[in-house]
Amino acid sequence: MDKIHIALADDQQLFRQGIASLISAVPEFELVFEAENGALFMTQLDTRSQPLHVALIDMEMPVMDGMELNTQIQNRYPDTKTIVLSVHFNERLIARMIQAGASGFLPKNCDRDELLTAIKTVHKSGFYITDPVLKALQSGSSKVDVVKSISGIPIDLSPREKEVLQFICQELTNAEIAEKLFVSPRTIDGHRNNLLAKTGCRNTAGLVLFAVKYHIHNLSY
Repeated sequence: MDKIHIALADDQQLFRQGIASLISAVPEFELVFEAENGALFMTQLDTRSQPLHVALIDMEMPVMDGMELNTQIQNRYPDTKTIVLSVHFNERLIARMIQAGASGFLPKNCDRDELLTAIKTVHKSGFYITDPVLKALQSGSSKVDVVKSISGIPIDLSPREKEVLQFICQELTNAEIAEKLFVSPRTIDGHRNNLLAKTGCRNTAGLVLFAVKYHIHNLSY
C-alpha cells in the first residue's frame, strides 16, 4: 500500500509532537519531516527526491509564516496539497488562504478524527472544507446575478460546467463524476480544467470557494 507522505510546519514543539504521534499511528500515513518555521520547511522540502503529498502548516510562525510558506509551496510544488492550521477562525483569512492555493483549513483545536479525515480527503479529492467553514463563507456572500472570475471578469458557465462543479463540491473524483454523467473521466478532466481557466482559481478548493460565493455548490448542511 502506497503511503500518504506528510510534512508538518509549526513553531510549537508540543503541538508538533502531538501531531507527529497521531500521524505515526495511522498505517497509511508517513510523516517524512517536521519543521519549526516555513524557511526550515522549504529547506527540507527542496532536498526531497520523492513528492510530498500533504503539508500541514501553521499560520503564525517566526522567520516565514504560513501565508508565505503556502505561497512558496504552491509556486514550486503545485502537486503538494496544503492544509492550514490556525487558532483564528476568520472568514477573510480562510478565503484568502484558499484563493492562494491552500486545499483546506482547520482550527488547531479540531479533534483527531477530523484531522485524519482532512488529510485523507485532501489527498483523494484535492480539498477539505468543513461545514462550519462553508457556512461562514456563505454567510459572507450574497446572491449576485453576474458571475465573475477572481480577477473580476464576467464569465459564463455552461449548465454542464455548473453540474460538474456541484459534483466537485461533493468531493467526487473525476472518475466518480464521469460515472454519474455517463462520460469518460477525460471529459470531466476537461471540464475541470475549463472551470479553473474561466474562474481563475488555482485548485479544487478554490473552485469550491467560488461555488459557495455564487451559491451554486449544491451542498446540504
